[in-house]
Amino acid sequence: MQNITTLQEIFTIRNIIIYFIMINLLGFFMMWLDKRKAKKGVWRIPEKTLFIITALGGGIGTTAGMYAFRHKTQKIGFVIGFPFITILEIITILYFGIKK
Repeated sequence: MQNITTLQEIFTIRNIIIYFIMINLLGFFMMWLDKRKAKKGVWRIPEKTLFIITALGGGIGTTAGMYAFRHKTQKIGFVIGFPFITILEIITILYFGIKK
C-alpha cells in the first residue's frame, strides 16, 4: 500500500515558516538583481513578476529590498502596493489563524 501524504503533514508550522523565509529571501534577491540589471542597462525582471512574488508571501523581502537598494522607490505603485499587499496578507493570516 502506498504511503499517502496528507495536507496536515505538508502544511506544518515548520514548513510554512521555511516557505515564508524562502519567498522573502527570493523577493529581496529579485529586487537586488533587478536594480543591478537596471544599472547595467540589460534585460530587467518584469514588474508583474515582482508583484507576484510579493503576493505569494514575499512582501517583507520585496519591500525591504526596495528600500535597501533604493529600487522602484519613485514608483507609487510599488511604494504603496508592496506594503498594502503585505498588510492584507498579515491581516488574513491573523484572521484565519485566530479563528481556529
